[in-house]
Amino acid sequence: MYYAPRAPNPRRVQIFMAEKGINGIPLIAVDLNQGEHYGAAYRAKSPLAKVPALELDDGRVLTETRAICTYLEGLYPETNLMGEGFEERAFIEMADRRVEWTLLLGIANGVRHTHPGLAPLESPQFGDFGRSQTEKVKEAAKVFDQLLQTQPWMAGPRFTIADITAFCALEFGRALLKFNLAEAGLHTLQAWRDRMAERPSAKVV
Repeated sequence: MYYAPRAPNPRRVQIFMAEKGINGIPLIAVDLNQGEHYGAAYRAKSPLAKVPALELDDGRVLTETRAICTYLEGLYPETNLMGEGFEERAFIEMADRRVEWTLLLGIANGVRHTHPGLAPLESPQFGDFGRSQTEKVKEAAKVFDQLLQTQPWMAGPRFTIADITAFCALEFGRALLKFNLAEAGLHTLQAWRDRMAERPSAKVV
């Protein structure tokens, strides 16, 4: 699997793998700061120059985080993280998409367009856009804080891929946007985050 250290999407797959006890897939780091993902060799594997990418034994390459996780869930069905049966799978996918499109995408845009360290990778940066995205993330986080007052995990009664996505998103925002949940009054979301941080999978990547 091709990944980039500290990037949230590869981390989602790494935590997913850790939760399932998958440890036989070699990891190859791609240096984003050096533009390695734009090189012809990597674009041959991932045409949109994104990480992660999972190269299969037959030479085919899977990109897109959720597609990779779906493949791994099929190969390693336990511990189940994406749903048992079509109904649970649908509700878990809904929760995961909500987190991905409100928290992760907003934080990613905020970081890309406001953090000076990302300027070489996101040119041109649009500061006003990045700041507006950050504010939208804070509003979305309030919704998830309220949700977690009624259920223990993002998708309901048990830990799923949606929790992995939310954790990686918020940790990325905490590190690069200095988004502090407790300071924002989101104490239920903060308590959920602290529970997530105690899981062994959160410590190995």
